[in-house]
Amino acid sequence: MISPGDSHFKRLIWLVKGVFEPAPGTGRIILALCFGFITHTIFAAAVLAMVVAMFFGMSKSIGAVPWPTAAFVNAILVLQFPVTHSFLLSGSGKKWLSGLVPSPHGATLSTSTYAIIASLQLLALFALWTPTGVIWWQAEGWAFYLISALYVASWALLIKASWDAGAEVQSGALGWMSLMRNAKPVFPVMPTTGLFRVIRQPIYVAFALTLWTVPVWTPDQLALAVALTSYCLAAPKLKERRFEKLYGQRFRDYRDNVPYAIPRCASSSTMRPERRVDL
Repeated sequence: MISPGDSHFKRLIWLVKGVFEPAPGTGRIILALCFGFITHTIFAAAVLAMVVAMFFGMSKSIGAVPWPTAAFVNAILVLQFPVTHSFLLSGSGKKWLSGLVPSPHGATLSTSTYAIIASLQLLALFALWTPTGVIWWQAEGWAFYLISALYVASWALLIKASWDAGAEVQSGALGWMSLMRNAKPVFPVMPTTGLFRVIRQPIYVAFALTLWTVPVWTPDQLALAVALTSYCLAAPKLKERRFEKLYGQRFRDYRDNVPYAIPRCASSSTMRPERRVDL
């Protein structure tokens, strides 16, 4: 059995072993495998759509809504992600997620259900966007390779930050893999290692960087970058309120030692693992 304080690698190995050595229960195993397939297929499709669409400055998509109606539809596509995302991370949202799958497995699968919904939202945003057709600037020559390298580096930072926070939670694997073992999901402790030693919100900051390190600039990309960067800077405030309620003085000590989004040249104290992290 794993504990919240175990390393990310040990936790992941334990979960993967459960896929190949599941607890008895044919119906439960089938349900878990179906959720796993759906979760990671949609997750991969959403990430691919996001990477490709932003690389081309949101100038290529399958959205075909006539203008000026397209401006309204695009705005809805942008807003639906942060609004729903914030709701699902609230107490009411967690209860709603747990109720989407009939008992007794709804709570166990909640992280997978959350990942499915979030991935569908991102897939809709980046696949259904209607481009303006206007391209302001496109990098060429050495500038193209430099900016493309920065774009790749931003995504690498996002992957690293997600790993540091708990890859099984971020990807939705924790839910369906825990169900394979017929075990209650064990969430990792409050993240304070890796990139979380440098800033408190590396996932949001890394995602914001992907929005601004693209080789093609259009009105579409600028609107998206401004809207989602604003969300990335503001939304974690709500997350930190939840963390303060959950961890109390331990989180306040962490907050006092580690900057919010901009690194500084100051070492922060190592935080000892205590309680689990909820979504």
